[in-house]
Amino acid sequence: MTVLYTAEATATGEGRNGRTRTSDGLVDLELAIPKEMGGSGDATNPEQLFAAGYSACFHSALQLVARKKKVDIEGSSVTAEVGIGSNGEGGFGLSVALVVDLPGVPGEQAQQLAEAADAVCPYSNAVRGNIDLDVRVA
Repeated sequence: MTVLYTAEATATGEGRNGRTRTSDGLVDLELAIPKEMGGSGDATNPEQLFAAGYSACFHSALQLVARKKKVDIEGSSVTAEVGIGSNGEGGFGLSVALVVDLPGVPGEQAQQLAEAADAVCPYSNAVRGNIDLDVRVA
């Protein structure tokens, strides 16, 4: 693979109760464990950041495939729901649900676009076979 861009971020402090900052300073955030996991929940967490990145990347992939198929998806959105829980082996695992909203696009066509986006999205390709992923049209 020829790398086109590399993002760099460094976490400091106490991991999930610390801070993360990108090398260019555009992202500089405090982190906190969610209340549901026994933390304060008063700052963002890695799962929220993953959800934000995945939803943006998938939406971009969706726009790409729609353009190629000449389908208007104005007003579209993608919501990523990232869950974390025990993997049953002493560690943790993630699950992702991507909810694709394509107003004005018929259901079957919307599902085909979502599946095509899943095939080209770098996040989807990175997690395929590693986490539970549910791509559905709203």
